[in-house]
Amino acid sequence: MREVGPRRLLWGISWSVIAFLYLPIVVMAVFSFNDSEFTGLPFNGFTWHWYAAMFSDSQVLRSIGNSVWVAIGAVALSVTFGLPAAIALDRYEFPGKRWFRRFVLLPIVLPGVITGVALLLFYVLAGFRLSLLTIILGQGTALMCVIITEVFARLQQVGRSREEAALDLGANPFEIFWWVTLPSVRSALIGAALIAFSISFDEIAVTYLLTGRQNTLPMTLWSMLRRSVTPEVNAISTLVVAVSGLLITLGMVLARRGVRAR
Repeated sequence: MREVGPRRLLWGISWSVIAFLYLPIVVMAVFSFNDSEFTGLPFNGFTWHWYAAMFSDSQVLRSIGNSVWVAIGAVALSVTFGLPAAIALDRYEFPGKRWFRRFVLLPIVLPGVITGVALLLFYVLAGFRLSLLTIILGQGTALMCVIITEVFARLQQVGRSREEAALDLGANPFEIFWWVTLPSVRSALIGAALIAFSISFDEIAVTYLLTGRQNTLPMTLWSMLRRSVTPEVNAISTLVVAVSGLLITLGMVLARRGVRAR
């Protein structure tokens, strides 16, 4: 295969794009350790003070708890409905299957603001009171696409030979699901759940429109930025980036582990 353009130029452009995307995050992380009440220069020295302030801030801790609760609820909802939907897409034929596969990707394609406005109008018409529950319902509905696409891809790779063998040996549908299908997709399901948890934990567009009186961590950060900016905001953001990166990396490793094993 012929190379397109000079190799050094392509490498330079690639690293420039990566630096443009991630250098601000590195700067934010560095200044979270700045021994100063301001987020900019000069760098007065190294300190853990802002991380200690973060963990002693009752509002931040409460919002972290709310974010974890919302993420767990959204993942549980998306797995509950996404797993059977993925199995149905792979194993059965039904009217509108081709269109369903396309519509399930809409939450990824559509901007979060559009999804949030649509869900907000639906909840208002249905008479729902905005709370953490409405955020869970909104995020869980949107995150089903992550579960469905990952599990469906794994089912396509696994095939049906083992299920057919279990059926020939006299297993009933529940036994086939529990002992054959679920172990085959377990790593992909856990990986997709971790990715969905990370997305839910720091999601702001849908949360902003569906939140009630209880704030999640992104909403608390937004309110802190509107009042005053201190390195505590940098410390919180750095921790969120680190946890999200870890969960997404672990999720991708688990989602692909079964493929490499086979």
